Amino acid sequence: MQKIIKDREIVDDNWQHLDDEAALVAGNITVSITRWQEQHETLSRHEGGLGIRLSGDDPLEEIVPDLDRFQLVVLLFPVFTDGRCYSYARLLRDRYHFKGEIRAQGDVLYDQLFYMSQCGINSFELANPNRLVQALAAFDAFSESYQATVLRPEPLYRRR
Repeated sequence: MQKIIKDREIVDDNWQHLDDEAALVAGNITVSITRWQEQHETLSRHEGGLGIRLSGDDPLEEIVPDLDRFQLVVLLFPVFTDGRCYSYARLLRDRYHFKGEIRAQGDVLYDQLFYMSQCGINSFELANPNRLVQALAAFDAFSESYQATVLRPEPLYRRR
């Protein structure tokens, strides 16, 4: 079983990421937005947890009416320079009040973990799972943030 970082701890990943053509399996699964749109009825009856995977190209607004059906939203970072999903995480937490797990997957670098957590991402599926222990230190790399964040809604000048 693969390991991930969730809520600043290394844990077993109990989710399976299904391709669009893969048969449904028991347990916790994630599907693409395309599969969700095409198989909405069938997936709504799935026995187990249901998650959705989004890239920065996918329209976040299209899943908002269904957010209460998902326990997990996986945000795909195909390259570390693509920051669109930072905005998705912030919108999910602040505007849409999503309380479930938000996971960063893909080209996620050590230097980004602190900032991703400030946007509301609380789990991380790193490309190199052998570096999870070292990655935990990234959350303590900074003690303050100037901006308002999901974790600290007031900017630094108001917290003084």
